[in-house]
Amino acid sequence: MTSEITRKLEHEKISRLLLNYAIPAVIGTMVNSLYNIVDRMFIGHGVGPLAISGLTLTFPILLFLQAFGMLVGTGAATRVSIFLGRKENDMAENILGNALTMTFIIAIATVIPSMLFLDELLMWFGGSENIIPYAKEYLYIIIPTTLLTSLSFSFNAVMRASGYPKKAMVTMLIGAVLNVALDPIFIFVFDMGIKGAAYATVISMAASAAFVMNHFISKKSLIRFHKKYFKLNKRIVWTITTIGISPFAMQLAGSLVNVVMNHSLQTYGGDLALGANGIISSIGMLFVMLIIGIAQGMQPIVGFNYGAGYHHRVMETLRLVIIMATCIMGAGWVCCLLFPQVIVKGFTSDPELIAISSNGLRLNLGLFVVVGSQITISQFFQSIGVAWKAIFLSLTRQFLYLIPVILFLPPFMGLDGVWYSGPISDGLAVVTAWLFLWQHVKNVKRMQLR
Repeated sequence: MTSEITRKLEHEKISRLLLNYAIPAVIGTMVNSLYNIVDRMFIGHGVGPLAISGLTLTFPILLFLQAFGMLVGTGAATRVSIFLGRKENDMAENILGNALTMTFIIAIATVIPSMLFLDELLMWFGGSENIIPYAKEYLYIIIPTTLLTSLSFSFNAVMRASGYPKKAMVTMLIGAVLNVALDPIFIFVFDMGIKGAAYATVISMAASAAFVMNHFISKKSLIRFHKKYFKLNKRIVWTITTIGISPFAMQLAGSLVNVVMNHSLQTYGGDLALGANGIISSIGMLFVMLIIGIAQGMQPIVGFNYGAGYHHRVMETLRLVIIMATCIMGAGWVCCLLFPQVIVKGFTSDPELIAISSNGLRLNLGLFVVVGSQITISQFFQSIGVAWKAIFLSLTRQFLYLIPVILFLPPFMGLDGVWYSGPISDGLAVVTAWLFLWQHVKNVKRMQLR
């Protein structure tokens, strides 16, 4: 790593360093969330409420496909930052090359079966004859181009982790600006409906992928692609996988949760309840992605200093990020409680869908204020390479607590029971995360006393 980047990571004030890394990462993740949010807004107003439900039905499949991209991207990014902290640049480039090969292999292995069994998957995921046609129109275009998404998002994380946070931000901005510009043209001007939103997304992803790949080809990049590292190495694949398995598991759990949620929503609320959940998820995702952006900005700082043995800087960074995350989630929580209808109207003008979504928004995000610290702590363990803790904490909120509550409450409370499952699982997950962190801090202090 260049001496200037190394010097800053080792000695610069944490608050200033975090801002330098977090602001570009936040812009990148917020831009990332805009892909889905903008699609739903234009589809809701330009196609109709059932189209939003159809788009919501695609969530489990898209989450499943994105999980494999996160497996490679997050694992590679974390390992790259740690090895750069140890001044092992060749190892970092070896990880980069193996990550590219893994991305191509995984894309082929996941896209083909998804296309072959698409009808069966959509029925299994809770679709009805009213909304499945919308979902198929969208997925027939999006699924074959999953590779572009992986190249864009996954290697953007590696770009940021290797010391280029601003360039990583530009990568995401390119795609978002294109998507926002093309969505209304394809949906309203060309009257392409939900297909227009899909084509806009694909074109945007292609532009972002081209930009990030060019970075790692350029000789000016700190780490870049080398042919000798494209051949898979078992040890390298393992080092990537052991870290990437945490967000991978979280995404897979999210996919399964969406399946269970969709069935429950269909049973107790019908097609429009599915659309309402899509709107609620979009709003929640906006704040969650903001926190994830800050946590991604934390990752290179924590990873480098952990690798260098500067534990006091690691804990100072974590403390600051938890405070920031809690304040941001608190602001989002207040807005959702006080102005649910105003927020929902950004996605639809249908009175029935507005009513269902507004009620669900207030109930489902009831404990949103505490979610920021849970996400941060999970990302912290991922950043220092403690994979099993990161995996477990990711699964608590997305899987271990949420699914049992979804299955238990609705038979007694109806649709409100589906919405209440969110805050209940959030509360349990936060308590678990803080217990893990408390134990980690005790262990660090014990080591320092030796």
